[in-house]
Amino acid sequence: MIGVKIREDSRFINDDFTVTNIVVERVRKFRMDKKLASQTSDVETDVDGLKVFDWNPYEDLGFMEREELRAIRLQMDYLKPELTLLDEDVRSTIVVFGSTRLTDTCDTPAMQSGAAPLCQKQFGHYYKEARRFSSLVSQKYQGDGPDDYVVVTGGGPGIMEAANRGAYDVGARSIGLNISLPNEQKANPYITPELNFHFRYFGLRKLHFVMRAKALVAFPGGFGTLDEVFDILTLLQTKKIDPIPVILFGGDYWNRVIDFDFLAKVGFINPEDLELFTIVETAEEALESICGHQTLVCPESNRT
Repeated sequence: MIGVKIREDSRFINDDFTVTNIVVERVRKFRMDKKLASQTSDVETDVDGLKVFDWNPYEDLGFMEREELRAIRLQMDYLKPELTLLDEDVRSTIVVFGSTRLTDTCDTPAMQSGAAPLCQKQFGHYYKEARRFSSLVSQKYQGDGPDDYVVVTGGGPGIMEAANRGAYDVGARSIGLNISLPNEQKANPYITPELNFHFRYFGLRKLHFVMRAKALVAFPGGFGTLDEVFDILTLLQTKKIDPIPVILFGGDYWNRVIDFDFLAKVGFINPEDLELFTIVETAEEALESICGHQTLVCPESNRT
């Protein structure tokens, strides 16, 4: 099933690779709780003279929600995307973050005239620029063989949709890492179906953003965007990950939202920390900055 929640994917849970398989088989053999059996419409059978219940834990979502199975759910959030990306030969990614509220309707004159503040001149063009950037990088690095620099987003609307859409425009693949939220976030329609994942835990989702990342590209956004950007900057500052370029689109936005120079001036960060990121205005500048990063060698184009 495409875009299925990982903990509901019975085919994945049945994979012998996961500890889940071992745990549930033990439960199947030894648990003879009649109350549980009656709740799940189990069938009583006789095995070696013992009364047991033919209970299928893979299909029991109530059981999977138990507190004791949190470690199993965490494992599934990690393994399902990891094994799928290995199977799909995705070697490296470029992460794109940005506001869900900057949409393609910002390109219309009515919106840019002031009907929607976010769509006014200083912000309205970022959807188009995110789409262009994704098309450029996807067209250059995807083709026959293993895929490098596959665009990965949070899977939702706005800038995330624009980035997935840019890859779609040029016939390239892209990844969506969606998340279960109280107000359910729907996956945008431009994600490659087999690379559309739905996470339960933010922590595992963040891990997958970083694991194959060769660059982070961040457009203007709110708390979620700022959270992801500072996560990466902190990992780079503390040398918990190998150096990667961090590209921030829109100097007017970033220099107003965060006074980086002030942080360095008063000593909360070191002057060299200002070199952890680059501010750009166009898709071409972003791609040039990524490939010009001192620790990164861009792969040859996969396009034939």
